[in-house]
Parts: sequence; C-alpha cells; structure tokens
Amino acid sequence: METFDALSKRASVRDYMNQPVSKEMLEKLVDAGRRAPSARAVEPWEFIVLTDRAMLEKLAKTISTGVFLRQAAACIVVFCQDTKYYLEDGSAATENILLAATDLGLAACWIAGDKKEYCGEVSKLLGVPEALRLISLISVGWPVREPKQRKRRSLSEVIHWEKF
Repeated sequence: METFDALSKRASVRDYMNQPVSKEMLEKLVDAGRRAPSARAVEPWEFIVLTDRAMLEKLAKTISTGVFLRQAAACIVVFCQDTKYYLEDGSAATENILLAATDLGLAACWIAGDKKEYCGEVSKLLGVPEALRLISLISVGWPVREPKQRKRRSLSEVIHWEKF
C-alpha cells in the first residue's frame, strides 16, 4: 500500500473478528513504532504487546474508554521515558503503528494514555517502572467490516498560506 493510501484508509476501529494476529505482524507494527522520529534521537519508547485474552479482559476493565479491548486480538501499549518530548515522541510512534496496521489490512484504535486517570493502574497491571509514562494503548485486530471513513474538513478549510 502506498503511504497516501494508508493515510486515507486509516480509521479508528472498535469491532474485531475473533481471529488472532500473528506474532510476525505484531512485530512489524512495533518495528514501525520504533522507527518514528524522536526529538534529539532519544528514542524514549518501550512497547508491551498483549495477546493473552485474560490480560486483555483485565485491561478493558481498567480503562473506562477501552471496553472494546475485549474483542481485540492484541493491544500494543506505548510507554516512554519521562523526557522533555516524551508525548510527542510516543505519539509519533503510535501514529506509525496505526498506519502500519492499515497497511497490513489490520484494524486499530488509539486509546488515550497520558494524563488519564487509569495511567497508574495500567502501569501497575503491566509491571511497568514508575519512571515510564503511558502514552497510548492501541487495540489491534481484523475488522468485522470495511472501516467506515468519516467526513473530514476539506483541505481548503484547513490550509493557510503565509498567515492565518
């Protein structure tokens, strides 16, 4: 898939088939994440890949907005060292994973991490050191149906040349 095709087709999907995603595909997703740009080349990220059904269930109960994790084949949890640009770096890694999932024909959804009330609970559940910050949780699976594209603002509505 071409880059602009993946950008156009990417959508947040919360409904998955009951079908596993291979370890190789999940490794490709994490590899895409680790290739993201990083301020000062710090690469502060750490990725936890969850495929265990019981753990996905516990995580879904912990996260108020992530009940659909129960259906996902996997969840990739992105943490970063608490550096000056941890949120930007971790967000870039998250977006790379989302685009790579689209490229592989998978569905995914970004679940917020940073600043959410459940950050501490998620870190504790996953045995993550206190020094790391939760950036995102990404549900991954095979879509039940073709992802629906939402209407977006047109380019002419959002582009400004030289000044606002």
